[in-house]
Order: sequence, then C-alpha cells, then structure tokens
Amino acid sequence: MKKLLVRFTQGLGAATNLSDQFPWGLWIGFDILCGVGLAAGGFTLCAIVYIFNIKTFKPVIRPAVLTAFLGYLLVIFALLYDLGRPDRIWHAIVMWNPSSVMFEVAWCVMLYTTVLALEFSPILFEKLGWERPLRFVRAITIPLVIVGVLLSTLHQSSLGSLYLIVPEKLHPLWYSSLLPVFFFVSAIGVGCAMVIFESFMSSRAFKREIEMPLLSQLGRVLVVILMIYTIMKLQDLADRRAWAYVVTPNLESMLYWAEMGLGVLLPMILLAIPKVRLHATGLFSSALLVVLGFVLNRMNVSITGMEGWAQAGYFPSWMEISVTTMIVALGITGFALAARYLPVFPPAEHEAKTMEESPHMAWAE
Repeated sequence: MKKLLVRFTQGLGAATNLSDQFPWGLWIGFDILCGVGLAAGGFTLCAIVYIFNIKTFKPVIRPAVLTAFLGYLLVIFALLYDLGRPDRIWHAIVMWNPSSVMFEVAWCVMLYTTVLALEFSPILFEKLGWERPLRFVRAITIPLVIVGVLLSTLHQSSLGSLYLIVPEKLHPLWYSSLLPVFFFVSAIGVGCAMVIFESFMSSRAFKREIEMPLLSQLGRVLVVILMIYTIMKLQDLADRRAWAYVVTPNLESMLYWAEMGLGVLLPMILLAIPKVRLHATGLFSSALLVVLGFVLNRMNVSITGMEGWAQAGYFPSWMEISVTTMIVALGITGFALAARYLPVFPPAEHEAKTMEESPHMAWAE
C-alpha cells in the first residue's frame, strides 16, 4: 500500500508508464471510461421503471442503483490518482469554463453522484427506520430520476466528445463525429448487461434464486440496443468510407473485429435465440460478452487507437495495474457489504408477485 502512495509523493512519472505521447493510460481508459459506462445500469433501469412505467424490472433496480453509486464514487477516487494536481480537484466547482467538455463532465459526475446518493438513500433509511426522510425521498423520486437520466445522457456522451478533438491521432476505425452517440448507446447496452451479470453473481454469492423471467426480458431489450448500435456503426463506416481499415491485416483491425464480433454481434445473435435467452448459462455468457466487448471498445478508443499516431506502445506499470485492481476490489467489497447488511434485494415473495402481475412478462419469450 505504501508503494501506491509513490504517485502522490513523486508524481505520475515515477508511478506510471505515461508520457507526452500517452498522457492518458489505464487509469483513464479503464477506471474512468469503463467505470462510468459500467455504472450505467442505474440510470437505464430507473428510466425504464419510473419514466416508461415498466414495473417489471423493479426487483433489480436497487442492486443497479447500488452498483451505479459505488461505481461513481470509485471513478472519483480513481480520478485522484490520474490528476496531475489531485489537490485541485475542487477547482471545477468555483473556476468555471463552460466551453470545456471536461468542465461539463466534472459537473455532471458531481451532480449525478449526488442524485445516486439520494436514490440509494431509501435503502439506508429503511434499515435505520427513518420514516420522515424516507417519505421525502420517495416523494421526489420521479424528479430525481428525470434529472439523473438527463445528467447521465450528457456526460456519457461527453466522454466520447473528449476524443473529437484528436481526428489526426485516433485511428479511423474508432474516430467518428458520432463518437458521443456511440458512447451513449453502448453505455445503455452495457448497463443492461451489467444488471444481468451482477444479478447472476449476487444470486450465487448470497444463495438467492435468480430472476430468470425478468432477466430474460432484459436480455431481449439488450438485443434491440445491440442491433441499433450495430446498424449505426455499419452506417458510419460506410459514410466515412472506412471499410478498408476493417479488412487491413493489423493489430487495430484484429482488435476491432474482437470488439464488434465477440462483444456485439455474437451476444446479439445468441440473445435473439429464445432457448439461449431463457437459459441461465446462455444469458449470463451473453451478458459477459457484452461487458467484455464494452471494455475492449473503451480501451481501443483510449489506447489502441492512439498507438499508431504516437509511434510508440503503451503498457501500464505494475503500480497502475495495482491501483486499478484495488479499485475493482473496493467495488466488489462495497457491494458485498451493502448487500449483506442493507435491504438491497426484495423479499422473494414480493419479487414473484411483481413479476406475476406484470403484463410484460410474456414478451421475454
């Protein structure tokens, strides 16, 4: 642990393999870009349940909000490691630059983390028996969800906007004027996949019955999102006349095929098959492929796509890997502790009643 503090005592140069060619590495590509996207299940499920009024998914909304809340807290924590001057992280609050995408991302992350804290608070209030604040938060749930969806839409897409300023640096396979849209749509998709993934993992860890009918329906929603994403990507390649880069035999095209083939096309096909979608192993495997494909996409945009321009390779130092591993471990530990001591999961009978009463359940098949 003491060696991880080298970054704060001796700077980024002593702790990382970052350089002028690669000022952003693992901590931005994985901890920030992936972390924010993987936490998208919170706003996705809240929008489905409270805005579109599809109550079917209410049994899994609390774990999704918990994952999102922990995810954003850890993103802020990870950002402290990557900032050159972490002691100035508060400057965005008082030193405004409205024309900066980073300024918009900073404010959206701060505000959305606050929204997530309020959305998560009923779980804590129920545990403590605080009726008055519980009633207040429940009364403002709909406005909170609307604000949360708006903030998420802004900063999920703005993370893609960060790379619009490097058209000559980012490889043509990933650079596009539609990057903000791609980032947003892929975040919605991986948000659904993460809800499926964490539901399976928590059911095994806490000996809970898996919500197969509900998750199968979410898998069908995921098929539609992946189809939209695929069509957009294909149309974008055609509009930019970038097909030649797809078939050029090099590292970039290989990783692009892995990202799209294994992380988008394969799970889309698998989830479109009812037998796969309604089977626990098939549903879990497909969701895992989507998560891995999403991570590969963000790493391709932030690292792989930059290597050609930089004329140099980048591989994170052991300290970078250690910090990222620590952050992931903190997230898993935080979720496990919250799930053990707080009413994160609904009672089995309430969950079954919710699914039986829903008019949407037949749609899963």
